[in-house]
Order: sequence, then structure tokens, then C-alpha cells
Amino acid sequence: MDPGSTQPAIETTGLTKRFGARTALDGIDLQVPRGCAFGFLGPNGAGKTTIIRTLLGLTHASAGSMHLLGYPVPAERAQALRRVGAIVEEPRFHMHLSGRENLRLVSAVRGPETSDRIDPALARVGLAERAGEKVKSYSMGMRQRLGVARCLLADPLLLILDEPTNGLDPGGIQEFREMIRAMVEQEGRTVFISSHLLDEVEKTCDAAAIVDRGKIVTQGAIADLAAGAGARHELIVGVDDRDRALGLLAASELVLEARPDEEGIRVVLAGEPQTAALLNAQLVGAGVGVTRLEPVRHSLEQRFLQVTSRLDADLVPEAVKV
Repeated sequence: MDPGSTQPAIETTGLTKRFGARTALDGIDLQVPRGCAFGFLGPNGAGKTTIIRTLLGLTHASAGSMHLLGYPVPAERAQALRRVGAIVEEPRFHMHLSGRENLRLVSAVRGPETSDRIDPALARVGLAERAGEKVKSYSMGMRQRLGVARCLLADPLLLILDEPTNGLDPGGIQEFREMIRAMVEQEGRTVFISSHLLDEVEKTCDAAAIVDRGKIVTQGAIADLAAGAGARHELIVGVDDRDRALGLLAASELVLEARPDEEGIRVVLAGEPQTAALLNAQLVGAGVGVTRLEPVRHSLEQRFLQVTSRLDADLVPEAVKV
């Protein structure tokens, strides 16, 4: 058991990294809870890769403090990294060897206890049937999955993955998402995912942080991030008599705002989401037929565009370059 089992998997306070006159990380305060999938998002040059490299000790912080699995880094970096698996950028392998042979080489370095984990790791990432083939025949997506298998040899409590779905087709992305969820929900691991795919982070992760210009501008549960601070509870209401419904809604103490919408009537509730049932009862009791009562879903993409300070020319909705 690691010494900080009740502490966050990753915790930084005032973490700062300067490259000469340029500040890449500016007082980063980050907390990644245990046992969750955590997304890390930001535009080009936001500082995502820098913080990963700093956490792993691949570059030194200029100021601030950080802990991995409760261990202070860099003071106890070796102890921390024993239970951390990481892929930074594209994983590298001996291309003339098979997937299994590559893992055997890693196992020989890590210790004999890891050899029994080779086959389960290959099975976990869906490469059991291709493990005997040379890596040079693997697609980029297969090499990404082999990289995750390599990480699993250490039986990590924390996985740090940089753009893990690169090279995967839609089916592969779905399989990867299910794999990450299983690692979190069934195995209790923490997975920290740096990704430019907002939709994938929204579907895969429990929580996330958005970084911009070296600063974290917001972090929290995915649903809370998408809604934004102080977000209002909104509904789309479909009725058989729009004009009458609008009059009733305008007079209701349960409603802050009601306006026509192309999908029906957009309603901002005065209370919590549960008041939607009371509102439905009011309309039905007044003789208005309700054909639709649906919460408005807030998008992580919308929130991302709102809180980041600049957009790159090549930014597109499904793939924000980081």
C-alpha cells in the first residue's frame, strides 16, 4: 500500500515551469482523485505535455510542489514511479520483435514478478491474438495499445496516457473507451488522459481540467464542467398549445424564464432539476398536453470554447489540437 492511499493520485500546488523568459506552467493547482478517469484538455501551447513531463521527472519544475500517489516528487520519484505507468507521445518499440517479445524485454528489466502479467496485459488491451507478430506489422493504434500493455506490467495504480487514441478507428476508440472504464471501475486504477478529442474525454472521463496559457482555468466533474459555474437548469418542453403554455409558464413560480424555441419552449427552472415534475403537473393540470419534457444537455465542447482565451486556426469541434 502506498503511503498516500487517501490522498489524490496527482496533486500539484503552485507548479511553475519556465523556459527562459517563457512561462509554460504558471502556478498550476491540480487534484486528480483516486479511482477515476481524468481528462486534461487545452489548446496548442497550453502546457499539457509540459505538466506530464514535469510530473514524471523528465523536466524539472521551476517552483511549486507535486505528489504522485502521495509521494513527493522529485524527492521520492523512484518510489512513486514504481506504481505509475506512462505513455508520453508515441510509444517506441523494437520493431523487429513481436509484441510479446517486447514485453518480455521490459519484464526482464522490471523484475521476475512482472513476467506473469505479460499475457493478461496483452489480453486486456486486445492484442492476445496478435502478440506473436512483429511490431513492424502493427498499426499505430495497435502500438498504442501495446504501450498500455507495457504500462500494465508494473500493475500501476496510476496510468498517465498522452493522446492514447491516436491512430485508432471508431471501433478501436470504442474498445479503448471500454478498456479505460474497466480499468477504473473493475480494477480501481486512476487513469490520467491527455487528449485533444473533447467528445472522447466527455464519454470516457469522470472529471477533467482545462488548461490555457499555462494555467488551469477550470476543473471538476465532467457534468459540472459542461454546465459551467452557476449554470441554470434548462428544459425543452413540447406542448400542444404553445401560446397557452407560455402564459402559464410566465406566471409559474417554478420558472425563471420561458421562450419559444425551434424545438418547443425553452424553460429555465427557478429550482433544482426535480422541479421539472412539478412543472409538468402544473401544465397538465391546466389542460395543456405535454409531449416532451427534456433537460438541455450542456456540451463539454461549448464549455471549452467559452473558457479558453484563444482558438487556433485549425481548431475543429471534434478535434481540438493540443
